Amino acid sequence: MVEVRNLTKRYGTKLALDHVSFTVEEGSIVGFLGPNGAGKSTTMNIVTGYLSATSGEVLVSGKNILDEPQEVKKMIGYLPEMPPLYMDMTVKEYLNFMYELKKARLPREKHISEICKLVKIENVYNRLIGNLSKGYKQRVGIAQALIGNPPVLILDEPTVGLDPKQIIEIRTLIKNLGRNHTVILSSHILSEVQAVCERIIVINNGCVVADGATDTLAHDLSKDHRLLLRAEGPEREMVHALLGLPHVVDAASLGEKERGVFEITVESEPDADLRRDVFALLARKGWPLLAMKNMDLTLEDLFLQLTSGDAALHHSSGEASSDEAEEAEQEDTV
Repeated sequence: MVEVRNLTKRYGTKLALDHVSFTVEEGSIVGFLGPNGAGKSTTMNIVTGYLSATSGEVLVSGKNILDEPQEVKKMIGYLPEMPPLYMDMTVKEYLNFMYELKKARLPREKHISEICKLVKIENVYNRLIGNLSKGYKQRVGIAQALIGNPPVLILDEPTVGLDPKQIIEIRTLIKNLGRNHTVILSSHILSEVQAVCERIIVINNGCVVADGATDTLAHDLSKDHRLLLRAEGPEREMVHALLGLPHVVDAASLGEKERGVFEITVESEPDADLRRDVFALLARKGWPLLAMKNMDLTLEDLFLQLTSGDAALHHSSGEASSDEAEEAEQEDTV
């Protein structure tokens, strides 16, 4: 559905995006994750046609945004980090204005009514946008993105500034939208991406540094695969027996934690899942297994590992984050 190929963006000598490539399949919800200034918003602005790239290309349903900009824009609904709302308009006036601006062809009243029902803003339809809460303003922003029923939705930091209840409501809305749309969710909030997305793309300093399924990305990129278990039995015999299992690299006792109960770490080969074999071994030996957990990196650990430690290198080489590059662009245009 969406193909990004070798996307590069320079602001003078400053590099904001460095050959970014990824593909988003139809009907999926993908999280575009990275720290502030990583290049998320710059990428989204290029994909939606709000910003031009220095090199590379973006295709939506096979259509190039440079060759057919109007056709591609019709296929994308975009919610920027700061929703493009007119505070002196009512919700009704604003959505009708956006309907005309987008040259939508669906039956106007029915289409807008269905959108309002979907995002749950019927009760504020005749109110001034400027008088709405932050949560309702976000909903109105999502509503404008849905006008014309575009197959692709790009949401940039959709829950920023919301309270916990509003965050949960917007997340639920995004999940529902994912049933009929391809959704790209840009965020720097890990819990947000984990709660909503089935796949994660991590960007840092203008480069894609990881791409994989939400549930398995941390495991796949972890170098150290270990189980931590507590079992009751003879310490040395348990360690020796665990070392004899297939695909076990190492096993070691961390000492007695309760009377007769020992904590043991078991390291496996990268692609091996030892949990069933460990359980079967201990059960066969009559050594009660009291606890077992995976010690792979958490998604939070992985994110910190992927996005820290190299920022200074990029700055010293004359490159810049997207935020800095955007500031440079503003200076150039003043």
